Amino acid sequence: MNQKIKDYQKYVEKISPKTNLWGQMAKAFVTGGIICCVGQFIVNMAMNQFDLDKDTAASWCSVLLILASAILTGFNLYGGLVKWGGAGALVPITGFANSVVSSAIEYQTEGQVFGIGCKIFTIAGPVILYGIVTSWGLGVVYWLGTLLGLG
Repeated sequence: MNQKIKDYQKYVEKISPKTNLWGQMAKAFVTGGIICCVGQFIVNMAMNQFDLDKDTAASWCSVLLILASAILTGFNLYGGLVKWGGAGALVPITGFANSVVSSAIEYQTEGQVFGIGCKIFTIAGPVILYGIVTSWGLGVVYWLGTLLGLG
């Protein structure tokens, strides 16, 4: 039995892809950095060229980054960026938009209600759920802190 386990471990090591952690981190850093630079460019342009205040410019930045991600996902281009850049493309708001749009595209053949309507938040749903629960919990902690005079 012990020999079977050793043989299986050798087999798994043989077929498992070899990864370069430092290379992956560098690619994620570059990809995320480029997305953030594009976002900052949008904010600066909105503030300087269109005379918007910082909050409105930031809102337009989010909208435009989400739109760009959705369009790139629709044309099957964002997947290549994710494959190359890893977490650098998945962590920003563009990655969230990609997960929603890709689910909608994948399940569109099942119809509007049972396909897109039911499955669109398959990937993004847990992110939304835990984001809401975490912010509620932190809000309670903040509220208790202000009642105790800590905040």
